[in-house]
Amino acid sequence: MPLQPQLLLLPGLAADERMWLGMLPLLPAALRPEVTTAHQDVALHTIEDFAARVLVLHPGPLVLAGASMGGMVAMEVARQAPDRVAGLALLGTTARPETPDMRALREGAMELFEKGRLREVIEPNVALAFHPDNTTRTGLVQAYLDFVLDAGAAHLVRQNRAVIHRPDARLHLPRVACPVLVVCGEADQLTPPECSAEMAALVPGADHHLLPGCGHMLTMEQPDAVTRVLVQWLARSGWI
Repeated sequence: MPLQPQLLLLPGLAADERMWLGMLPLLPAALRPEVTTAHQDVALHTIEDFAARVLVLHPGPLVLAGASMGGMVAMEVARQAPDRVAGLALLGTTARPETPDMRALREGAMELFEKGRLREVIEPNVALAFHPDNTTRTGLVQAYLDFVLDAGAAHLVRQNRAVIHRPDARLHLPRVACPVLVVCGEADQLTPPECSAEMAALVPGADHHLLPGCGHMLTMEQPDAVTRVLVQWLARSGWI
């Protein structure tokens, strides 16, 4: 009998387990859900490095659920070790490489991070990270600010550089043979719905969902809805 895969959650840039708190209690215990810390290793500097560390830290078959940068890492894990990846859930992410405009924005932000001016960048980013209706949810916004600011300037610079130099995952997605789920918030301004539609179109048989009332931080904005879609997909794929 094949081994039951583990459900591994991969956080976004500057994020940690706090971006999954609304979902963790609702996920099937049989899949031993766990939030990886691979991307927090200060010795690692690329998406490829993060993916390789995931494979070292988490042996056996994996169902990967990656949000934002975590989705980029998940796709790279699937490229490096397709035999280890039983399923791939891509949440609010993109397979595209960095654009010149976004690279310029990130490099400007990194200059401010290195000067210790984190809040000057992060606080205005709330309007981009959340659906407009959710920017007034004080507790939600504060939780986001807390973990991003807690990451610190060095981590923000290192992970932004990794994202800038990320590989073009569109080149290998058509070869992914495992079940794939793609989910995006309808108002995602950072990885817009067209990015999710593109990923879903590249993978034969991929499930694709667009969540209303939701922006980029979908695991925090709509944890119940994201969990419902994820668990239904896990059930259809035969893991629960």
